[in-house]
Amino acid sequence: MENHGLLESWMQQSGSHNCDQSSFRSTINEWSAKPLNQRLQGQCKLRYFSLSYVPKGMVLKYCVFRSFNFSSRSWSYGTFNVSKRRLACRFYTQQSQPPPSQKAKTPENPPPTRNELPRLDGHNARHEVHEGSAAVSVPFNPPGGGAGPNVGGTGSNFSITKSPLLDVALSTIIGLGMVFGGGIAYVAWYKKRVLDKIEDAFAAGYDPALELATHQTKRSASVGDKGDELEFDEETPWSDNLRRREQDTIDRIVQGQEPGHYFVLLGPKGSGKGTMIFDSMAACQAEGVSMCDAHPDLEVFRLRLGKTLNFEYHEDSQTGLFQRRDPREGGPTLDIERALNKLEKVALRSARKTGRPLVLIINNIHFFKNDDEGRNIILQLQQKAESWAASGILTMVFSSDDFWPFHIMRKNASRMHVMSIYDLDTTESLHAATRLRLSSRRPHSPPEQLKEAVSLVGGRLAYLNKIARAKDAVDMAQHLKEVEKAWLLGQIGLIPDCDDDVMDEQKWSSCSWLLLQEFAKIHQERDAAREAALAAGEEVNDSLELPIIPYWRCRQIMTRADFMEELDRINVIAIDIHHNVRPDSMLILHAALEVVSEDGFQEILDGVRDRIDEIESLHRTRELTFKDVDQGDRINVTVDKGGGNIFGGRIV
Repeated sequence: MENHGLLESWMQQSGSHNCDQSSFRSTINEWSAKPLNQRLQGQCKLRYFSLSYVPKGMVLKYCVFRSFNFSSRSWSYGTFNVSKRRLACRFYTQQSQPPPSQKAKTPENPPPTRNELPRLDGHNARHEVHEGSAAVSVPFNPPGGGAGPNVGGTGSNFSITKSPLLDVALSTIIGLGMVFGGGIAYVAWYKKRVLDKIEDAFAAGYDPALELATHQTKRSASVGDKGDELEFDEETPWSDNLRRREQDTIDRIVQGQEPGHYFVLLGPKGSGKGTMIFDSMAACQAEGVSMCDAHPDLEVFRLRLGKTLNFEYHEDSQTGLFQRRDPREGGPTLDIERALNKLEKVALRSARKTGRPLVLIINNIHFFKNDDEGRNIILQLQQKAESWAASGILTMVFSSDDFWPFHIMRKNASRMHVMSIYDLDTTESLHAATRLRLSSRRPHSPPEQLKEAVSLVGGRLAYLNKIARAKDAVDMAQHLKEVEKAWLLGQIGLIPDCDDDVMDEQKWSSCSWLLLQEFAKIHQERDAAREAALAAGEEVNDSLELPIIPYWRCRQIMTRADFMEELDRINVIAIDIHHNVRPDSMLILHAALEVVSEDGFQEILDGVRDRIDEIESLHRTRELTFKDVDQGDRINVTVDKGGGNIFGGRIV
């Protein structure tokens, strides 16, 4: 220890007379909680002690002591004030070092040195620290008491009032006020920062979805002539060689030139909806546009929407220490609602600046589940789209491969416009395939070969891109047809003499083949009429148009209304906004034609349907068994509907 207390002053009892050192030393020995055997070496040989409690019989009022601090080379003075039986202490330090230019005079009672002071054992040192009576170099400053330089000072140099309690109260109020004011300023800054970040998400330049979509194009441009060494050429967007009729309309929508409405792009998979959207975004550098992909899990969709809008759902806020509820306690739907509310504020601010609406694209909304949760999130997004379209601050665009989202949104739509995206016709398909093949640096194919390949895959841009970049376009088209046929049989293949466990699945398969058989029949009749026209010398246009059957007629053919949605979901059929049903692609139609044209297909289909009828008949039949009936016994069965016996029989 570097601070040691040395009693060398006086003690005054509650009277006017003083005590000598011998009586004071004896009193100290009686007070000491744990007396020490070590003694100070010096003029005043008093025992080192620890005062923490005044016995009941003492009348001690106060005593003054001083201790020497070896680290600061200064004396520390202290006063023990006694109130009843408890001891209250106040410490203060006064340094009196000699000037640097003068030699310090030796005091009459020099301060003790390190060797002259006793060393306390660990137990007594801990006792003094615990009791608060150990000599310290830092002054003890109770709240409001101050630590003025004057001995016996009663306050700080910056005291507001004369009362220490009032000083403490005012200091606490000021501190809490500063914390409260800082919290209010932080919350205001954070809310403004959230809106600024969302506005940055619609600024021109980097967009996450657009950057991913165009990265392959940038990489392909830097590859050079290495594409000839590849077995399969890298697929680049078909939009470099073809511009669809719908592209101009989509450009106006994405650039915010069609306020007052929200749009739904409806078309089969691979028809070019997403590519046209990305081309429009690239043309305007995604200024005022942001795109988000849907997902069946709403938690995942919540994160994707936050990434699109540059919104962290207050997860980066530092105010969580003062919140009682978790912001995500309500689930993903409430978080999505909070994000849309923030987006509404940004859209209002942006509309005042630019005079045109922002554009938010929700891609592939058919990925939402067709249950209560999925339908509710579609309704939530549609309600926002309706209100934003009415105010002209934001235009929402939905894209879907399936028909059921449109069927749900149609119930509440008042400002919704639907665009159906179809396959290309014959002329456009041949032109696109030729341009794509030239751009892929493949050898020139004869027109008849390319026309044969196009007649197999149809006008679907995803398939045209594949056959145009293959070495042999016809072989690739045949390969795609075989793959589609195998997949179709795996989905709705017929099982003759099926068991009752798969009756429901076979019922769906048989009804699906009834519809596909009708499509094949229409296509065959159209081909026969074309051949007859060619034989008659008439000019016939080779069309890639798919056969069409109205929705209500399909329900009659299938005898079931609930099977249509599942066929649309697995991309066997496609339904447009006019409620016309057609095969999903030309590959599906050719695959169905091959299956239907096989020998014995009609017998297999009729056999499966008869087997289903038998199983259903067995399920509807109830068997009655009579026991203890001998030959010659008579059993009468009566149906009581107001009449008598209907029939009777004798067991033979």
